Amino acid sequence: MSSSQSPITIAIVDDHDSVRLGVKAGAQEAGYVVLDHADSVEALLAKLQEPPMVVVLDLSLADGSTPASNVKTLVEYGTKVLIYSIADNKDKVNEALREGAEGLVAKGQDMSYLFEAIRLSANGITINTTETVAAIDNDVSFRANLSERELQVVKLYASGMTLKSVAYELSLSKYTVKEHIDRARDKYSKVGRPVTGKSELLIRLIEDGLFGEDLI
Repeated sequence: MSSSQSPITIAIVDDHDSVRLGVKAGAQEAGYVVLDHADSVEALLAKLQEPPMVVVLDLSLADGSTPASNVKTLVEYGTKVLIYSIADNKDKVNEALREGAEGLVAKGQDMSYLFEAIRLSANGITINTTETVAAIDNDVSFRANLSERELQVVKLYASGMTLKSVAYELSLSKYTVKEHIDRARDKYSKVGRPVTGKSELLIRLIEDGLFGEDLI
């Protein structure tokens, strides 16, 4: 992190002291500023003076709160949420993702993955870990449900073709091609999987098993 950039601020919610202290120490060593940590979302918000850029949140907490309510509360508070958990319950993962969690990092992974995910989340980049993709794959509510024509258009566009080239290939107007792409982006956004550019559109297609050598 360069000296000209503002430091990334985080907070940690986990009901195990050892996990909170371990993440705190590692995050500080990685150059992040840890505003505070607590064993519940309620306790954390009572201590914070301002929203951190990212909250690292355990999926299951001892206070009986649900992942959905915890993520929703934190998102409404104005922070991004990154799930850091053993991820043994896909339903809970899906609840968290539906409420706006940026992604999931499994506790079994090297902690460097967590700190990289924090950096990406803080910079507005969607996280696509293996665990997150697996959760999406097992929940059809995360599917964008593109029409046959939308899928045809976005696969060509995501493969690297220009709007003009896609229009020529499919005998469509450039305006119609753009309209199909915009609709596809809107559909992904509505299921909590935003697409801001061509590369992210390609990632979404790959996640959904809709893009490969035999599909181009």
